[in-house]
Amino acid sequence: MATAPALAGRTLIGYGSQHHDDLSPAAPTVSAIALRGAALRFGTRELWAGLDLEVAPGEFLAVLGPNGSGKTSLLKVLLGLTPLSAGTVEVAGTTPSRGSDLVGYVPQQKGFDADLGVRGRDLVGFGADGHRYARPWSSRAVRARVDAAIAAVGATAYADRAVGLLSGGEQQRLRIAQALLGDPRVLLCDEPLLSLDLAHQREVVELIDARRRAAETAVVFVTHEINPVLPIVDRVLYLVNGRWAIGTPDEVMTTECLSDLYGTEVDVLRVRGRLVVIGSADSSALGLDADDHLHPHEHT
Repeated sequence: MATAPALAGRTLIGYGSQHHDDLSPAAPTVSAIALRGAALRFGTRELWAGLDLEVAPGEFLAVLGPNGSGKTSLLKVLLGLTPLSAGTVEVAGTTPSRGSDLVGYVPQQKGFDADLGVRGRDLVGFGADGHRYARPWSSRAVRARVDAAIAAVGATAYADRAVGLLSGGEQQRLRIAQALLGDPRVLLCDEPLLSLDLAHQREVVELIDARRRAAETAVVFVTHEINPVLPIVDRVLYLVNGRWAIGTPDEVMTTECLSDLYGTEVDVLRVRGRLVVIGSADSSALGLDADDHLHPHEHT
């Protein structure tokens, strides 16, 4: 397989195990996340390979790409739920392990049944013991941590209400509080803005950004929609069909880079400070509709 052509700036682009020398910024003594020669395969299908990535404390990394490209699988590797097929991974200087307090996890927003007998406070408390779902928050110290986490995300007013009666934005605030309960060094977010309106998207983004600035918490933010986080993103990891690119948004979110990744003509436009990504008539080969967005960075 041919080596990917060099792109302008500091962009790294990899094709399977073939990739350029690591041009990412020098890593601190202990990186928040370190992947070296990382590969992930399921059977004969390779999601990505040769991935070298250092994420610094306090850095905001957006992970983009079409469905099935391995974005959520990357989070599972960092959570210690899925082993790499090749290469090495460290999170906060240690091998990832299930239930580690070093890592907080914010899942997609999904509704709860209105009659579910779980309060918002209970939902947050589920994160008190390595995210193992039981009732471990009987001690005074743990209850104080739960109260502090709820207050930090501005959810005190509805913490004692049933979660099924809360709005999607309120539920996500509580999920963020749960993820921060162990004071993690890394925050993993899997499509946390999905199904939220623009106002609630903004609130969730502001909460996550405030945390990473105040505590130097590294954020890995999987999303199909970069525009809500575009002003705060430090770098982008873009995954497509076993290929990947790493760089700043200005380096990766370009017509040249995405066309190279997808292997077909892709246009990247900026409209009033927002990104619009549009596929070509050849996009059907990628399971896309002609002249449709590769993923909804912006709706037109």
